[in-house]
Amino acid sequence: MDDIVMDDNAAEPEARGESGRVTGVRHVEVATEEAELRLDRWFSRHFPNLTHGRLQRLLRTGQVRVDGARAKAGQRLAAGQVVRVPPLGEETAVRREAAPVRVSEADAAALRERVLYKDDDLLAIDKPAGLAVQGGTGTGRHLDAMLDALRFGAAERPRLVHRLDRDTSGILVLARTARSAAALAEAFRTRAATKLYWALVIGVPRPSRGEINRPLAKRFLSKGERVAEESEEGKAAITRYAVVEPIGQRAAWVALMPLTGRTHQLRAHLAAIGTPILGDGKYGGRAAFLPELSNARHLHLHARMLILPRPRGAPLCLVAPLPPHMAATWRYFGLDPATDHDPFDLRPGRRG
Repeated sequence: MDDIVMDDNAAEPEARGESGRVTGVRHVEVATEEAELRLDRWFSRHFPNLTHGRLQRLLRTGQVRVDGARAKAGQRLAAGQVVRVPPLGEETAVRREAAPVRVSEADAAALRERVLYKDDDLLAIDKPAGLAVQGGTGTGRHLDAMLDALRFGAAERPRLVHRLDRDTSGILVLARTARSAAALAEAFRTRAATKLYWALVIGVPRPSRGEINRPLAKRFLSKGERVAEESEEGKAAITRYAVVEPIGQRAAWVALMPLTGRTHQLRAHLAAIGTPILGDGKYGGRAAFLPELSNARHLHLHARMLILPRPRGAPLCLVAPLPPHMAATWRYFGLDPATDHDPFDLRPGRRG
């Protein structure tokens, strides 16, 4: 028999039974705790042996679908959606629930000390810079593996409902029940949750207050994933900013309010207008560093405030203090982080 040569864009053959129907296809429902997870990360959890390249081919040829519709790798999933999984050969065994990872007493204690707020439905922590939220290639230590330390006597471990980049510090909310996980995931998905970030940038944005509206597209390069401005293939990305305090013409303390939630949106947007975030060599290159600052190699981006709607009563307003490396930079430049800087009047009761 002649060898069959398949084009990269051609559909992979699917096994068919006597009736002509595809065999081995599964339809897997997205669990509540998987809400807001990217589709490619969902596959990484369930099918760890499936390569990114093969998943992309399955997506391009329509063999992987979400609720019957074509999907993309970066698509965020919602609880209850159904993912069509075609036959995958050796990757077909769905990964079983991993055994709980043992968290050291030191890590558990340090994590509990970072709790900013806790009730029966949720808890919020001040995530340190450098700690990944979830595992991945080369990431052995991550928050997702430590969540049992934050049970506080609850029957269930907390659930992730949104993400922060590894090098971004600040407020991260965790759901304590399946019901609250669904509600919180919906709040983040619909942007009912309002986020305020603080950053120190190189240069001073002009004008001092404005909106960056530049679509972003994801690119997979040899050095890893990054996003870039792309008018045709990019997804809408909008960031409001306000200069809180300029430092001459060299740098500025900036408040940021993302109106969309694209990967690396704030970092890419600030670099795109010529004022990269201090320490962000990925998007700002050499221009993102100040030689006189020893801590400038760390990203100066902090999830400062988060406002969450509540079913009853006033919205919940959470605030996280600056991480040590940013606090040191603030002291160096004579900035006062204790001052209540909310240039967008986001706090409940302050909107006009």
